[in-house]
Amino acid sequence: MSQILVVDDEIGIRELLSEILADEGHAVQLAENAARARALRGAERPDLVLLDIWMPDTDGITLLKEWAANGQLTMPVVMMSGHGTIETAVEATRIGAIDFLEKPIALQKLLATVKRALRTEGGQTQAGLTLLSLGRSAVIADLRKRLGQVAALSVPVLLRGEPGVMPELFARYLHQPNTPWVVAGAAQADAPQELLAQAAGGLIFVEELATLTRAQQKTLAFILGRREKAKTRLVCFTAEEPTRLVADFGFDAALLARLSELSLALPALREHAEDIPDIAGILLAQLVEAKSCPPRHFSTAALNTLRQFHWPGNLQDLQAAVKNLALTALDEEIGAADVERVSAQFHPAPNTQVALPIELPLREARESFERAYFEQLLAREAGSIARVAEKSGLERTHLYRKLKALGIATGKRED
Repeated sequence: MSQILVVDDEIGIRELLSEILADEGHAVQLAENAARARALRGAERPDLVLLDIWMPDTDGITLLKEWAANGQLTMPVVMMSGHGTIETAVEATRIGAIDFLEKPIALQKLLATVKRALRTEGGQTQAGLTLLSLGRSAVIADLRKRLGQVAALSVPVLLRGEPGVMPELFARYLHQPNTPWVVAGAAQADAPQELLAQAAGGLIFVEELATLTRAQQKTLAFILGRREKAKTRLVCFTAEEPTRLVADFGFDAALLARLSELSLALPALREHAEDIPDIAGILLAQLVEAKSCPPRHFSTAALNTLRQFHWPGNLQDLQAAVKNLALTALDEEIGAADVERVSAQFHPAPNTQVALPIELPLREARESFERAYFEQLLAREAGSIARVAEKSGLERTHLYRKLKALGIATGKRED
């Protein structure tokens, strides 16, 4: 017997769906608005939600976004509407709904959709983070808009960023729901035609260009040349600079040029540090909900400590740290001392003996020393420009110019 939550502001529809589903052996909970739906979803953990789009307090799309952003889309959701459009259905499925029912709902259509939905393992955003849960900062909001524009195009996309930024989250935002999602792994050189056939109509994601062998690069070139015929989108990622990718990793320069026609930079976590408390809270809530740890919550001081940390491994390190805290904290409330204990293992120990590059000309040697000096100071001060300026004795404007000249990225934290 499955637990199904029906959310609709029309009492007649709620009662009709309840009667039909109960006759099929399901336990049915009814909600007349989003507020009631939130309460029942939290208390009952339904196996499936039938969610109306048009409701008086909060519409269904907004509620779906809320669940996705908070890591609560752990059950399949089927949207319902009597005034649905293709654009609305596409938006709902992109957020995480698995299907769309148009009112009036035919009995057989309802039963078939419910049966299919209950066979799924949960919502598309069930595990881990999604782009919707990465926060509300201007940096992330701007990137979401750009990805939304790019999603309407069929051209290949090259994502670039630091290690640990979790590029798959951004690539999945470009993936059309209910189409193939294929990660081109180490075996991609063996059967390129089979790989393209498997991904037909969907998306192929290459996790890191720097790891590809010459044979795998040939497969990538094959896919690139035939993707339009197969109606397949290609999204690649690299954490390496283009010149280094070619010179040090032997990547084909002509292929890289073709892949780089549309390139997007992914932000480091320090560039949207204001989102860290929300992200950490979502990650912890997901672990608690999955019963991977006892009930836990962060203190305000703990969230502030997480926010101030530099996170050299970006989202990947933050996710690992939250899991560590969830499993090793002794109390229900995770405090700042817990965060400091765990975050220390993600902070590389500073090298106090910087090798003097005496083989270089004086100007280059000075730049090498300054780069190491400021990188260590930024790491020690958790990316705070104010504190780095104070420690180094430089005025902030001069410090920004110096860091830019040395090629050192900053999150521009002023505190």
